[in-house]
Amino acid sequence: MFAGAPALPDMVKCGISDNIGQTRAPPSVPIPKRASHAPNGLSVGVYHFGRGCCALMLRRFRFSSIAGANMTDLSKSSFSKTSRVAPAASPAAGVATWRTPVVVVGFGCLIALMSFGPRSSLGFFLTPLSSANHWGRDVFAFALALQNLLWGIGQPLAGMIADRYGTMRVLCAGALMYALGLALMAHATSAPVLDVSAGILIGFGLSGCSFMVLLAAFGKLLPREWHSTAFGVGTAAGSFGQFLYSPVAVALMDTFGWQQALTIFAVATLAILPLSTALVTPTADRIKEAAPQSLWHAVSEAFAHRSYVLLVLGYFTCGFQLAFITVHMPAYLVDRGLSVQIGGWTLATIGMFNIVGSIMSGWLGNRMPKRYLLSFIYSTRAVAILAFISFPTTPFTCIAFGAVMGLMWLSTVPATNGIIAVMFGTRWLATLAGLAFFSHQVGGFLGVWLGGIVFDRYGSYLPVWWLAIMFGVLSAIINMPIVEEPVPRLAAAPA
Repeated sequence: MFAGAPALPDMVKCGISDNIGQTRAPPSVPIPKRASHAPNGLSVGVYHFGRGCCALMLRRFRFSSIAGANMTDLSKSSFSKTSRVAPAASPAAGVATWRTPVVVVGFGCLIALMSFGPRSSLGFFLTPLSSANHWGRDVFAFALALQNLLWGIGQPLAGMIADRYGTMRVLCAGALMYALGLALMAHATSAPVLDVSAGILIGFGLSGCSFMVLLAAFGKLLPREWHSTAFGVGTAAGSFGQFLYSPVAVALMDTFGWQQALTIFAVATLAILPLSTALVTPTADRIKEAAPQSLWHAVSEAFAHRSYVLLVLGYFTCGFQLAFITVHMPAYLVDRGLSVQIGGWTLATIGMFNIVGSIMSGWLGNRMPKRYLLSFIYSTRAVAILAFISFPTTPFTCIAFGAVMGLMWLSTVPATNGIIAVMFGTRWLATLAGLAFFSHQVGGFLGVWLGGIVFDRYGSYLPVWWLAIMFGVLSAIINMPIVEEPVPRLAAAPA
């Protein structure tokens, strides 16, 4: 067989293995029969030893192929001509077969819709809840500002837990807290109860079941070519929740009252529990990495990266603008002489157009630098707000403003998450995206809180509108120098 190799015993040369446990011989060479009175003969022992070794090797080969072991190095050997070995398993290789990419994205979008919808409609409860308890607007504004802040604080914590122990547990815990907060908010008769329900419970609940956790799960479960588009579709689903829940909230309040509307929202939120079964991500101890990295090293690496810091600073503006408009827009329009229904349809228009905007943002993120996309979004928002406060407030200008802002509303999320994934990979994506989102929610806290304080003191929201314009211009400038390249650790890792 090989030059210089010793001759094989006759028994081994004649015994050719087709399948484990079966032998055949070349037609021209008969297989000698072993004597029944000599079962332990030398040649027979060599034959059985060879058969046993071959069988063991083949069994191990089959097992490693089924398990998805990384045996690509065999492609250069003689086995590659007759065998095809499965490639190395991805971190999500343990996901059940029914969890296809379409199912993962579909169930994730439903969760985004059900989690973002009620939160986006809470501004409609400002007037009836404050009137029922004889509160100023600052009481309700502080509770929702606290919600935004705690959502931001809880988001990186939820991301760390999801990265280490899996996404499903975080989604379920967040949904339960969210539903409890909505139910308790329906019966809030004092400011502390409102702070606990609308602020603490809903805030931490959102950190567990919002689209930030979902997008990180998409990054872990889906192929890389799906990432940008899936981020956009998942964000668009949250926007559709805003479009759907805003008029539904007004209709439920008109039909059943504001307390019953909150209770209905609480029950509907529990549907997140069964939907979360499609988003089971591998735990930290099951992920095999080419370049392992601890949580502390990941966070230190991110905040030592200039582009990540710029991205986090720019995200502050997004939260400030969105939270202020979501909470105070209905009351602002009523103060300007319009009906509450106009406020509902304005927010619904924002949600509807952001479906298009988020999907387009995900699509464009694959075709242009994401930093330019972010700069365009922030500058367009500033121009839209300036035009809105400069012209008379009419139903037409409200809907037009909602359409333009809707296209830019959550379009920052796919681009921001996409940049983080490019720079640092997906291993700690939920954590790093959550830390960036904390800056977003600090801006949201200030937007909601300052809106209530400024109105109670000056009787006008105009100073806050001008702050939103200024922050938009600054963020457009800040995002331009971002470098969209992998960190040296990923660039040096083998493909």
